[in-house]
Amino acid sequence: MDNNKYIPLRSIESSPALDNLDRICDMEEGRLSGKVFWDEQIYAQEMEKIFARCWLFVAHESQLPKFGDYLTTSMGEDEVLVVRQKDASLKVFLNACPHRGNKVCFAEAGNARGFICNYHGWSFGADGGRLLGMHESKCYEESNFDKSKHGLREARVASYKGLVFATFAADAPSLEEYLGPMTWYLDVMLDMDEGGSEFLGGCIRSTIECNWKIAAENFVGDILHGGWTHDSAAKAMLGGPVANVGEFPESYSVNWNGHGYEFATDVVGNAATLGEREINKYLHVLRPKVAERLGEFRSKLIGAISSFTVFPNFSFLPGQNTVRIWQPRGPHKIELFTWVIVNKNAPQDIKDKWRRGAMMTFSPTGVFEMDDGENWEYCTKTSRGVVTRYQDLYVGLGMDSRIEDSELPGNVFKGQLNECNARAFYQRWKDLLQAPTWADVPDRNGKMR
Repeated sequence: MDNNKYIPLRSIESSPALDNLDRICDMEEGRLSGKVFWDEQIYAQEMEKIFARCWLFVAHESQLPKFGDYLTTSMGEDEVLVVRQKDASLKVFLNACPHRGNKVCFAEAGNARGFICNYHGWSFGADGGRLLGMHESKCYEESNFDKSKHGLREARVASYKGLVFATFAADAPSLEEYLGPMTWYLDVMLDMDEGGSEFLGGCIRSTIECNWKIAAENFVGDILHGGWTHDSAAKAMLGGPVANVGEFPESYSVNWNGHGYEFATDVVGNAATLGEREINKYLHVLRPKVAERLGEFRSKLIGAISSFTVFPNFSFLPGQNTVRIWQPRGPHKIELFTWVIVNKNAPQDIKDKWRRGAMMTFSPTGVFEMDDGENWEYCTKTSRGVVTRYQDLYVGLGMDSRIEDSELPGNVFKGQLNECNARAFYQRWKDLLQAPTWADVPDRNGKMR
């Protein structure tokens, strides 16, 4: 295998499986220990066995329209470059020179024909990441150096309706298989309009001193906190009482392989919290066209009270239209990247209102994000206590609430006030930490309670 191709899994994974995972994570009983949010050894294995081999979101295609356009991000703690190629495809490279490992690009985004390492002058082409030359090239030639074997290391890349994912695992399933039937629900955000979606320019970046799993779990299916944590903020934005999701006649929690989506069918419940009536009007006017495109049921989800996490760390909020990555920076800290996603064909004034709404609600000074950040930080920090980290945490809400005869795709459960998605998330987390290869990861679909 060429040096710049994706890495065989066996060369990534080196740590033996943890021997006490069954004791600290038992989703059959709905029981979890706070140790999973604090332990350094657990975090090290997450980097090897989850972030180095799962499909991870790295970009939206709209961010890289032209050849040479690039952005820098990370996959776990591995820094990477996402680069548009001459043939219009996208490639993902490690942002690390294969000579001494220095970064080859320090900018967040831009356009370039190539990348040059500051240390010894190794230069790499934007198209393919090939090593093109180096400072004092003659001394390399005298050492029988083969440039073709020392390009930027490359990941596998695949896209789904504008969302770009990458993995460094040779034996990972295809992205289509990885996402499974959850694409049916992703289409509510990505394919409600014939023009598709786009990211608005700019990225909101912040840091929160919490474990990445707490944030991902919150979006995988924790609407329970909304009516309590966000009560006053939601009333301020709505100008009236907050909806009681427990009384909704039709709401669901759906999961598949650790991905989870909880949702109501109220059309604009999330969108309304932005305080922009024109957004609500836009969605109501658009809804009949969405019904023609995706069916009546999904047309009721376009801005509804809902949240979604694609395992492990990619989440979004329909209606509020914020897309975010919870980038792990050690077991006790995350870097949060947030974008606003809109229909490409939406009027510019509607796009602008969505951008303002996101800043008002889910930004470092947003009325909802400040509530969440404080909770997540203390959920993490209490786990530093020796006794506290072994306390059983309850994850059993909605046990045995599966809807066996549902026509909806995935594992479908009754209601949003349900921790079934959290149980599926942590079960997938544990399965990956225990599995030596992708072939060893068990299929839990249809079996989780």
